[in-house]
Formats: sequence, structure tokens, C-alpha cells
Amino acid sequence: MAAQLWMLRHGEAVPHDSKPDAERELTPRGRTQAEVAGQALAALNEEFAACYASPKVRAWETATLACTALNVRPVREDALSNGFNRVDALALLEAHTEDEKVLIVGHNPSFEQVVYDFTGARIDFKKGGVAAIDARRTSGQLLVLLRPRELEAIAAALTPPR
Repeated sequence: MAAQLWMLRHGEAVPHDSKPDAERELTPRGRTQAEVAGQALAALNEEFAACYASPKVRAWETATLACTALNVRPVREDALSNGFNRVDALALLEAHTEDEKVLIVGHNPSFEQVVYDFTGARIDFKKGGVAAIDARRTSGQLLVLLRPRELEAIAAALTPPR
């Protein structure tokens, strides 16, 4: 079972009342958040065995943009679209070895609840933010919580100029 679960919350999306929930796409700011998250994780030399993403448009776009910098191809995972929980997380981790890291892209409030269920930590998971946990079957530890502005700073500081 993979020990590290990395979570990327989708970037800013168009308003709820603009279209059906599953079809809401990223705003220009949300697209930038997704790209920066991928760049920051790449700059930190994080490597992922897999990336699973909610099929909702905003999450799928986030995964696609972030994964460009991470050299991993996202896979649609229906469990991430609604009500993703600790049991779902364990099922995804089971497919990987202990030395591998898994990235998931999805939604709140599910992600905040998964962090709480593994670690007992109450967090404020921002759109476009990243959290990582050391996930064990019966417990876990919060490894990092990065807001979009922190990801921007990491990407700017560690990404070589083009």
C-alpha cells in the first residue's frame, strides 16, 4: 500500500449557478492555480506513481494541467466526484507499493474530511491547494498543507527560468 496520499483541490471554477455542477470549468485564475500546483510539486521533486481525478470538469482540468509538469497521466476515478472518503482513499492506495506516492484531484468537503479521518487535523483546504498525508490503515500524519500563494512562491523560487 502506498504510504503517501497527496491531494490537490481543484482550482477556482465558474459560479455554481452558471451551469450544472459536473460541467463547471476552471476560470483563468483556476487554470493558473492548477499549472502552478504542478510546477511547485515538480520543483519540490515530488514524483507520483499515479494521479486519480474526479471526472467533474473542474477537477479533470486541474489534474490535466498539473500533471503536465509532473510527467504522470491522470486517470478518471468516479469515487472522487461525490462523497470520497477514507475507505475510498485506502482502496486507491492499495494498488501501489509503500515507496510510491499517489496524487488525487478532487473536491471539498470530502478532502478536508479525509485529512481529518486519517490525522485528526482540521484544515482549511483552499481551492488550488495541496495537502499530503502519511496514510496508514488505522492512522496517519499530516505532512504538508500548501495554499495556492505558497505554491506560487515555491514554483517561482525553484523553477528554472526558460
